[in-house]
Amino acid sequence: MATETQAADAAHGASAPGMPQLDFSNWGHQIFWLLVTLVVIYFVLSRIALPRIAAVLAERQGTITNDIAAAEDLKAKAVEAEEAYNKALADARAEAQRIIAEAKAEIQADLDAATAKADAEIAAKTAESEKRISEIRAGAMQSVEEVARDTAAEIVAAMGGKADAKTVAAAVAERMKG
Repeated sequence: MATETQAADAAHGASAPGMPQLDFSNWGHQIFWLLVTLVVIYFVLSRIALPRIAAVLAERQGTITNDIAAAEDLKAKAVEAEEAYNKALADARAEAQRIIAEAKAEIQADLDAATAKADAEIAAKTAESEKRISEIRAGAMQSVEEVARDTAAEIVAAMGGKADAKTVAAAVAERMKG
């Protein structure tokens, strides 16, 4: 059987057994087709695939650049918003302090007015009380003077003497003075 296979190979033009790619007689055709294939692949890649890839890369780069610019704009707006917030907060605090100061001043004015009114009422009541006390004192002094005259007249009468009202009144008045 081996001889039949060798005879068939000889009939078909096979000179030696092995891989046809390694046969030097076929290398010229293989190099030609290799070059044709590489040129076709180069043109397909350079005209179709690589421009598409370059366009996608450029689009991605543009998107990234735009996103970074938008992020910087948003960051700047956020900083501005924060500054505006801080300013509004400071203004609100200042307004609150102003309102508190006004309220304190108003309360102090009301308190001062109420204190002045109370002081005036107290002064009026004090003056009225002092007037009443001086009236009571005057009435008490008059009553003490009368009682002293009556008592002095009774004592003088009880001792067996006789005293007229003028003498008793003069003695009591002198003693009341000091």
